[in-house]
Amino acid sequence: MQKTSESTQRRGSTPASSKQRSSTGGKPATGAPPPKKTPARAASTKQPKITNLDDPRLYLNRELTWLEFNRRVLHKATDDATPLLERVKFLAIVSSNLDEFFMKRVGGLKQQIAAGIRTPSIDGRTPVEQLRESLVVVRDIHKEQNRIYPQLLKLLAAQGICLSRYTKLNKEEQQWLRDEFVANIFPLLTPLAMDPGHPFPFISNLALNLLVSLRYPGGSANHYARVKVPMVKGIAPRFLRVGDSNTYVKLEDVVSNNLDLLFPGMAITSCELFRVTRNAIVESEEEEADDLLEMIETELRDRHFAPIVRLQVDKDMDPTHRGMLAAELGLDEAADVFGVESLMAMRDLFAIAGLDFPELHDPPHKPVEHTRLVHDARNIFHIIRERGALLMQHPYESFTTSVERFLRTASEDPKVLAIKMTLYRTSEDSSIVDSLVNAARNGKQVAVLVELKA
Repeated sequence: MQKTSESTQRRGSTPASSKQRSSTGGKPATGAPPPKKTPARAASTKQPKITNLDDPRLYLNRELTWLEFNRRVLHKATDDATPLLERVKFLAIVSSNLDEFFMKRVGGLKQQIAAGIRTPSIDGRTPVEQLRESLVVVRDIHKEQNRIYPQLLKLLAAQGICLSRYTKLNKEEQQWLRDEFVANIFPLLTPLAMDPGHPFPFISNLALNLLVSLRYPGGSANHYARVKVPMVKGIAPRFLRVGDSNTYVKLEDVVSNNLDLLFPGMAITSCELFRVTRNAIVESEEEEADDLLEMIETELRDRHFAPIVRLQVDKDMDPTHRGMLAAELGLDEAADVFGVESLMAMRDLFAIAGLDFPELHDPPHKPVEHTRLVHDARNIFHIIRERGALLMQHPYESFTTSVERFLRTASEDPKVLAIKMTLYRTSEDSSIVDSLVNAARNGKQVAVLVELKA
């Protein structure tokens, strides 16, 4: 027994108090101190802290985090390691995203406020608080955009790409743009009077507009007209190229400097740019809709006349004109009107970002050819029949020489009777759609499931 006890003590390091309890029938020996609690034993008696998952401090606000994400995108426009035209693209992306933020997020918050909803979101903010904090962040992002834009203009000029003002051009260049204005832009202009005798003109969503102040010869009273800047792809782009040079002038700059042709004999006292953003959230009951496609088409039509949620104006716009526009559009001048210091609608910089200067872009992504397709020009069905199914990894392997080739072949193969597929999203010039249309023309049954909304 002694050997066993010693053996146990060596292996388990049994304390002396344990031996004393053994000799007295399991009770502590007389005069022995009570056993002390070890730290591990004391911790085991504590109840674990229960986290309250309803605590608003655990959550980030949806609107504010969305804005912070775009702040990080904007930071890419300041990165010297990023090619110049890619930096311009990031500036355009942020502007486009902010337009969407106002149309969807701000529009939705304004609807909640108008409906009297005061219930806080999961992060503890009411709709009023979310809107107020969001607009503070938006204005801060605008300041950063206004700081970055002129820096990029200088860098573009150093690369031979000049975004110039009309008044900075020489006489020959101005005449070239005036001729372009007369031929392609002037026919698209329709000035609308803004006075008590006429209803306030409808202002399209995200369109650029000029508020023109006029006086008749010898008169002292101001008259106002609204001129919509007519952006038409291929005819009147936002940035007009001067001849064959790499100098570009803003379309609104060309229009404003040739208004004498639109208002002959009148004195033009001011010409100020403004732009509105309309709510894109239209309330509808999908469950009650008999035809979802028809309901969505109706929603898109209704968006055209949706309430205005933002007014952007020239920073130096006359305060009287600024207040007049805000009042006519039913906006809170302090909260809903944004003065623009640099370029209004920076989303249009996508056109500049797309200029053909390979050295100012990221290297193009060149997908590899699938090993079973790269040197085999046979009918793709023969390849599949002979060697089995193909597993593609996109975007690493070419989509053009695999999926597009497959559908193009199927649309022309006389043995193919039907094509059935799902399309999530397509581009304006989708070769997939072209192949499906060609298949239908060739007498094949074509059934496509298209997602109407996310």
